[in-house]
Amino acid sequence: MITDVPGIRVGHAHDPVALTGVTVVLCDRPAVCGVDRRGPAADVVGLDHLDPGHLVTVVDAVVLGGGSRFGEEAVYGVMRWLEEQGRGFAVGKTVVPHVAGAFLFDLNVGDYRVRPTREMGYEAASRAAAGAVAEGNVGAGTGATVGKLFGLPRAMRGGLGTASLRLGDVVVGALLAVNAVGDVRDPETGRLVAGARDSADGRALVDSAAAMRAGREPGRFGGGGTHTTIGVVATNARLTKAEATRVAGLAMLGFARALSPPHTTNDGDTLLALSVGDAVIEPTRLGDAAAEVVARAIVRGVRTASPLPGLPAVRDLEGGSG
Repeated sequence: MITDVPGIRVGHAHDPVALTGVTVVLCDRPAVCGVDRRGPAADVVGLDHLDPGHLVTVVDAVVLGGGSRFGEEAVYGVMRWLEEQGRGFAVGKTVVPHVAGAFLFDLNVGDYRVRPTREMGYEAASRAAAGAVAEGNVGAGTGATVGKLFGLPRAMRGGLGTASLRLGDVVVGALLAVNAVGDVRDPETGRLVAGARDSADGRALVDSAAAMRAGREPGRFGGGGTHTTIGVVATNARLTKAEATRVAGLAMLGFARALSPPHTTNDGDTLLALSVGDAVIEPTRLGDAAAEVVARAIVRGVRTASPLPGLPAVRDLEGGSG
């Protein structure tokens, strides 16, 4: 899990009735951060200080959340908590924390009037801890769904997953909130794990990528932009901003390994990379390992999900199809 990386803590807050939430990744020390975005429906905030030319060279936390653009409100609760801890860029009498965030669209699943709030962001930050990370329909994965090529009636539950890998002294971990238009495929077996079903009450998966090649278009149900898989990769390797951005881009290959298809016109897939240590490794090798843990985390996100009425989870498919 991502907390296998020394100096990384994770906290969740969510509304299990309205089906939305927020996940905060806190860094014990300011972290170098890079980002990679794919698809035109990205909803991100705080990326200005990821620019190599920005005065502030690090971030203090990353927020993943639901609520689409409304979810950005949670960032300010995280900033308030960090300020209370004296963590951020010193500006005289106080500090200004730097927090990057990425948000997915879950408004059509639960109560669209309820979104992540400042209070929810504060709560998630205050709960952040090392050790075991709750997965499935928690935090940013609370209202996540996958397999929406034919709309929500034939979709399945997505969720939040995490994984890690060690390369000698270097540890790389990933945390993904899986909310894709496409299906999830296990890269180790090649089989579909979760995705679009053959009917509203069906339990067979139809292979969204094959359906799109045959002419099915994603469309713009629910107003479009109703999806997006977002996540964080963290490592104890020492990286520059440019290298962190490169690692984020290489780690995006994990989306292609586990999402079928990734980066559709209705997705805004976003991945942030955090460097919180001083271990030494060649960035391309690190990026390849990051892609592996991203793919594993995506599969974990759907395998640990729980069903809702009309939205089955992997456990309901008894092995699925593919």
